[in-house]
Amino acid sequence: MDTPSPFSPPFPLPNTSSKFQSLNLQRYLEQPEAQQHQLQPQQAAVEQVNDESLHGSSIKNPESGVGSNHVFVNHSATAYHVTFNQDYGCFAIGTDRGFGVYNCVPFGESFCRNFENIGGIGIIEMLFRSNILAFVGHGDHPQYPRNKVMIWDDQQSRCIHELCFRSEVRRIRLRKDCLVVVLEHKIFVYNFSNLELLFQIETTTNPKGLCEVSQTADQLVLVCPGLQKGQVWVKHNASKSTKSIVAHDSVLACFALTREGNLLATASTKGTLIRIFNTLEGTLLQEVRRGLDRAEIYSLSFSPTAQWLAVSSDKGTVHVFSLKVNLGNRSTDKSNCSSNSRVPVAASSSFSFIRGALPKYFSSEWSVAQFRLPGVSQYIVTFGNENNTLTILGWDGSFFRCKFDPASGKEMTQLEYHNFLEPEEPCN
Repeated sequence: MDTPSPFSPPFPLPNTSSKFQSLNLQRYLEQPEAQQHQLQPQQAAVEQVNDESLHGSSIKNPESGVGSNHVFVNHSATAYHVTFNQDYGCFAIGTDRGFGVYNCVPFGESFCRNFENIGGIGIIEMLFRSNILAFVGHGDHPQYPRNKVMIWDDQQSRCIHELCFRSEVRRIRLRKDCLVVVLEHKIFVYNFSNLELLFQIETTTNPKGLCEVSQTADQLVLVCPGLQKGQVWVKHNASKSTKSIVAHDSVLACFALTREGNLLATASTKGTLIRIFNTLEGTLLQEVRRGLDRAEIYSLSFSPTAQWLAVSSDKGTVHVFSLKVNLGNRSTDKSNCSSNSRVPVAASSSFSFIRGALPKYFSSEWSVAQFRLPGVSQYIVTFGNENNTLTILGWDGSFFRCKFDPASGKEMTQLEYHNFLEPEEPCN
């Protein structure tokens, strides 16, 4: 249903530091995406900001504050945050002493930055494969305050802008045209070319910083928690409309958006059911079951074609579900969904002939493939560029790449494993 817009005008404006010249990313933002395919940390992808004195600033001098290209010398770092970039081809990590960027296929370090005063970086977000990142300090010795978003230009090895807020930053989201900063009760959306505030959003308590934005659509689609438990707001910036979806009875734990912004997957703190919605109409398209026991959902991810949905949780298992979504005509007609279903017979309950007499879980849609993870680390998951492959990242430094066979319903096959937090030998 449509609701009165929760998005207020840009007032009041958070503090934007005057220690930096006005940010101008227009040259990068106008580049075709194909030109950004290969990450080159020492090649400028944006218009450079003229250097200026940072005397009296909390920002460290880049010549003395940033160490060598290798962060993890002598002993392992502790990861505070791990996240994929917008095309899922690489990922960034924030650690207790700096940050790093890695390529997924082939796996390898792109660059790592060590702050010599051992300053921690928590929340971190890449801008596709450019030299621009945004991050927030974290840990016992944060490099920057937790209420500041720092915009880093790796070509210049320094921060080129900062945004200061009255409370701790919970999450950052980037698009080519906007920067989204998530606080516990509010979300700020900025024009990324000049950092002018576009609008702000009041939300329910949001300690995880839940917020997702579309990436390939010309116009912004933004998803965030509403003001009620289990409620999701979907803002379509092009039509200036907001959809309110009551996704769950319990508190939201995780959600994911397709790159186009047309499909939304949600999970609650119960962690048993995952629901898929049409964001334009706010209608429920499908419901799948992760399991019967309560679980904490760590991540949800759509495949590029929205044929599959991957889920990771604290149960130590990654699940892949088949989606009954026709992207050409996203109808909610159940008979049409059934006739076009790609779910193997093994994924549907054999008790469906007596659905009305048995509990709901006997007729639930179950995953078509699983991958069991070692240890108790938190993991996030996404789909690889090759068909039926997944990339899984753990806060313990684990990097898994695996392949699934949806027809068999068997365990996935591990293709590759690395640990991106393992110590490296010093450079000669």
